[in-house]
Amino acid sequence: MAITKGKSDRIFLLVTLLLIAVGFFVFSSASLGLVAREGANFATVALKQAAVAVFGIVIMIVMSNIDVRNFRKMAPYIFLSSLVLTALVFVPHIGFAHGGATRWLSFGPYTFQPAEFLKIAAVIFLAALLSGYKDKLLQSWRSLIPFFIILISVGVLMLKQPDTGTFLVIFLALLTIYIASGARLAYVGIIFLCCIVAVAGLAYFRPYVAARFTTFLNPSADSQGSGYQIQQALIAVGSGGVTGRGFGQSIQKFSFLPEPIGDSIFAVAAEEFGFVGAAGIVIIFVFFALRGLKIAASSKDNFGRLLAIGIVTLIAAQAMINIAAIIGVMPLTGIPLSFISHGGTALMFTMAEAGMILNISKTQRKVS
Repeated sequence: MAITKGKSDRIFLLVTLLLIAVGFFVFSSASLGLVAREGANFATVALKQAAVAVFGIVIMIVMSNIDVRNFRKMAPYIFLSSLVLTALVFVPHIGFAHGGATRWLSFGPYTFQPAEFLKIAAVIFLAALLSGYKDKLLQSWRSLIPFFIILISVGVLMLKQPDTGTFLVIFLALLTIYIASGARLAYVGIIFLCCIVAVAGLAYFRPYVAARFTTFLNPSADSQGSGYQIQQALIAVGSGGVTGRGFGQSIQKFSFLPEPIGDSIFAVAAEEFGFVGAAGIVIIFVFFALRGLKIAASSKDNFGRLLAIGIVTLIAAQAMINIAAIIGVMPLTGIPLSFISHGGTALMFTMAEAGMILNISKTQRKVS
């Protein structure tokens, strides 16, 4: 692969490193709840997360020095391999199930979540396809074909696991790429119409999807069942007040809040650092997204532009969906908070994706 020479966008790099630092800080406190519940060793849990973060930084540096344009020709093979790898979770003795979901591959004491690979592979493939389309083809209904082929391929595997949260994030990233490529808004409307029909179908055939909407509309209806997590999350967020209880002082993470180091970690942050700390995390993510989009807009290469837009959407949309669910403004999805929640595979791929954006920034027009 070709190595890109040039300087990475320092502001984007600093914001990314800030997110990693904030993530480790919040995770260290949230993991105390895991220690209290399961008797784990705090030093072991914290050191493991620190090791993953350091390894992720190394991956980010490596990816920032590999020209992303190399991935354009490899895109079909990358996507196909990600589909095969994700399908392996359904193979007995290879796939690993937890909490009613089959999303991991087991390698002895280690697990790997191939959906993280599938996310970036789908983005690379659609960006590669649409970046090569002429304006006339983009304005044609034929531009919908690659979008739906990729979306359906991903959807079959994600809904089988089931992992509707990850599927939603991938859908938003693919849709953002499609819009940014210059496709007609009428076709975007067709996509939204198909999306509404698909969600209605899922709610009908998959009771857990309908249950999430019901819980969202009335969280107190089943406070000890489907509404338990959102109820406890809102208690944590509310009890944080303006400035929070203080580092390590969360009460909810010890006995009440499900997944305090997973998809509920933002509730722990809000309880300990209050509105000020929670708003600070949101602001950092917003700045991350804006800087990433500015890098995309300044890219000299159309593939790099679409890829950067897709990656920013993957990371930022996942973070905002997680936060929105925890504060009760959308149904719970079960997806982790980017850079912060527990999950070695997710953190390493997120760092790799940040490295790709840094590489794109090396070949851009001047960004101020």
